Amino acid sequence: MIVRRSAAVLAATAVIGAACAPVALAAESPSPSPSSKALPSGLFGSADPTYDGVWRQSLALLAQHTVGVKPAKSAVDWLVGQQCESGAFAPYRADVSVKCDAKTMVDTNSTAAAVQALEALGADDAVTGAAVKWLKSVQNADGGWGYAPGGASDANSTSVVISALESADSDPEDQLTNEEKTPYDALLTLSVPCEEDGGGAFAFQPDKKGKLVANADATAAGVLGALGKGLVTEAGDTTKGSEKCVRGDSFTRENAATNGALYLADAIAKDGYLKSALAGAEDQPDHGNTADAVVALAAAGRTADATKALAWLEKNSRAWAAQSGPAAYAQLIFAAHATGTDPRDFGGVDLVKQLGATGPAGSNATATDTAVPSKEKDQDEDSGVSVWWIVGVGLVGGIGVGFLISSRNKKQPQP
Repeated sequence: MIVRRSAAVLAATAVIGAACAPVALAAESPSPSPSSKALPSGLFGSADPTYDGVWRQSLALLAQHTVGVKPAKSAVDWLVGQQCESGAFAPYRADVSVKCDAKTMVDTNSTAAAVQALEALGADDAVTGAAVKWLKSVQNADGGWGYAPGGASDANSTSVVISALESADSDPEDQLTNEEKTPYDALLTLSVPCEEDGGGAFAFQPDKKGKLVANADATAAGVLGALGKGLVTEAGDTTKGSEKCVRGDSFTRENAATNGALYLADAIAKDGYLKSALAGAEDQPDHGNTADAVVALAAAGRTADATKALAWLEKNSRAWAAQSGPAAYAQLIFAAHATGTDPRDFGGVDLVKQLGATGPAGSNATATDTAVPSKEKDQDEDSGVSVWWIVGVGLVGGIGVGFLISSRNKKQPQP
């Protein structure tokens, strides 16, 4: 689902739409990549955290909690310390002694992921409550969310926020806009009609002509969102629904989830994996998207349809996870958990141990025993890599064309 490191680069290549254009003018100058020694000791992963620091930290802590590992206090403190006074989270704040302002690039995905992790760890209500309040305050009129506040709603962002609301016991059905739209209403508008190409899938956003283009990454996210499930989920009811794409005047979010799961099952049936959805990328397997699809299929009660993809991941994900870091290990743990697979023997790999090796050591204790501070901001400083430098690289690479900040906000066919 959802903002892996590659997706985070995409997220930074198009948020500029009309609503966000003024922010782009405040872009900072490029800065060198930080060395691993300069990174805070509580942070998971050694790669530059500019785009995914909060995201990967949240997934790592959530994954540890899921397998019964008590995260290190320094890791939890680091995540809590990243929160802005508004309740929102940016992908990474190198110097948390500097207060967030209008130039701080906060986003819904980082915030929603942090909420899920901190709720699981029993964080102070003042922390998660403020984050949920901020998420509600930036809801779009159509009921959904874009990557950045004010950006057009997309399936991925809307789904991960739904997950956050559910984890905080805030019913998305009650989150009505002035136009009386719920988050689920926004998702339904992104479900590709059965009679169209890619019918049953979710689109990331409508393209420039308003057409919905099937997107596997958005579909994996959309299925979870439509079911009201989070990043961590158990297998759903194995009693399958319709085996054909359904549509009609009484079309429900459950129908949309069923359709999306059918699309994913068909997409992975041949090879056992999904291919990269990045525009301009080589035609190659997408390990992260495949892991997300396994979770979505399991949540929809189609665990059997995920078997081939799960086996493929067990055989082929080792090098990818080692290179990609903590979020990748977390995604694999979520896939294992959703399908009842042992994450400590995933194709001969102990995912829990590998994840733990990327950050401060946790302990084999009840994860809910972790002490979570109300708010601490004593993190180490780090210059960080400018968002805009990476955006430039992404643009040159053909990942995003004509935009500068986040593909989560411009109506454009997405990877």
